[in-house]
Amino acid sequence: MNQRAKVSAMSDHKIQVQNINKTFVLGNERFEALGDVSLKVDENEFITVVGPSGCGKSTLMNILAGLDEPTGGAAFVDGREVDGPSPERGVIFQQYALFPWLTVRQNVEFGLKTAKAPAEERRRTAQHFIDMVGLTDFADALPKTLSGGMKQRCAIARAYSMNPSILLMDEPFGALDALTRVRMQEHLLETWEKEKRTIVFITHDVDEAAFLANRVIVMAARPGRIHRVIDVDLPYPRTEEVRLSPEFAEVRNDIWTSVYHQ
Repeated sequence: MNQRAKVSAMSDHKIQVQNINKTFVLGNERFEALGDVSLKVDENEFITVVGPSGCGKSTLMNILAGLDEPTGGAAFVDGREVDGPSPERGVIFQQYALFPWLTVRQNVEFGLKTAKAPAEERRRTAQHFIDMVGLTDFADALPKTLSGGMKQRCAIARAYSMNPSILLMDEPFGALDALTRVRMQEHLLETWEKEKRTIVFITHDVDEAAFLANRVIVMAARPGRIHRVIDVDLPYPRTEEVRLSPEFAEVRNDIWTSVYHQ
């Protein structure tokens, strides 16, 4: 298949992962982190990826981000093969990765400044997303004065400020306490409903996976592969009422069984 035909074949979905394999060489041994993984994600879809440790969740995200290369197969975004990092794919890790010497506003503006956006545009864009994530009163604060949840909101605002079409999030709330984590889930969904983006969100937390997603991708290990895809037919906005509903419990239990009884 020539390149033009390949692009056309892959362009029906925002993200398409096609038969990806990833093997790491550790000393004299080879470790198969991913084995023949295929996945399609539509534009503005919110998917979560859940599974046991060692199932290749972060490896898959790094390949989508262009931070790592597959051993075999390929990942496509808008029909174009991923061959390195790109501003169209914003990446948010568990570690906040904020510059400690810059204020919230300066952190959010950083990528725009690097892209040589005019000063007024940078300030207007940064302020929009700072307001959106609820950090208006902390725009001039340094990261050391912020709570963990506030730092992560700053990281989310910074990612959104670059106007990526995709957000890749690897355990972004994993280091937060339970109550802050729940509030951050609600903040993220509020932001997603306002701004929309295609989101791939990796988590170990089954409740989090169920609460956020349109679909939950359940992975299995040795080698990492897709075990099940579970549709989450719960209404948005996802509220505390939804979280406490029998329907949520049913979805959550289905995911739990799929993860822990493979």
